[in-house]
Amino acid sequence: MLENFITNLAEWLLGISGGSILWVSFYAGLFVAVMTSLGAMVAIFAKNIPERGVDFSLSFAAGVMIVASFTSLILPAIYSTGSFAPAGIGIALGVLLVFLIDRIIPHEHMVKGYEGPSDLKNKLRKAWLLVFALVIHNLPEGLAIGTSLIYNLEVGLVTAIAIGIQDFPEGTVVSLPLAVIQKKRLQPILIGILSGLAEMAMVIVGAVFFTAFEWSLPYGLGLAGGAMLYVTVKEMIPEIYKREENDILVTLGFFVGFYVMLFLDSMLG
Repeated sequence: MLENFITNLAEWLLGISGGSILWVSFYAGLFVAVMTSLGAMVAIFAKNIPERGVDFSLSFAAGVMIVASFTSLILPAIYSTGSFAPAGIGIALGVLLVFLIDRIIPHEHMVKGYEGPSDLKNKLRKAWLLVFALVIHNLPEGLAIGTSLIYNLEVGLVTAIAIGIQDFPEGTVVSLPLAVIQKKRLQPILIGILSGLAEMAMVIVGAVFFTAFEWSLPYGLGLAGGAMLYVTVKEMIPEIYKREENDILVTLGFFVGFYVMLFLDSMLG
């Protein structure tokens, strides 16, 4: 049933896009941007973030990203070439890229605290440091959707749906702390929407680039997979386990996300 839905969705999107995969990437990017924005709007109604809700949401996202890194990106890169080399090079480049961004762009995590150039630590507001952390996290997700759409439309749509689902709580997670810090509602919501638009832009950039340079797609799939793995293993998992609270809930959230993504991907055979 779900497989038929994905197939029909792909055909419908291609129909309204005039057969252009780039327009499909626009709609997929718009979907994840809207989901992030809707999550950000929760800040209008809520006054605080239950720690359990934050932990579950982040661990759910980590489960989705771990599976998507392999099933939608790394394994397709290997299968499409029959060789590990392009995927392996791409993974290394993705890890290196996010590592450099992580070191160059100042940002702040809710638990781990500040990361980035030490001389900028006291020059930027905490709100902007949190925003930069979200952008660093969202860029690999957008790239993953864009590259997987070019590889296979249905695989890309499954990736977009799964990432869109976990973008809703992520939008809430970024907007509510900003609302608490700034004692405002509108600006944090606008920042959450902006982060969704940044992710949408990466979807389109990835689709455009790998359409123009199709030969490099296996490397791009590996790059997006490596970038997502780095963000998940280096940023998200330590963040959600460092509090040493709600361990069972965190682990449950991870496996719920893991199963959701694996189930969606398995529908494509």
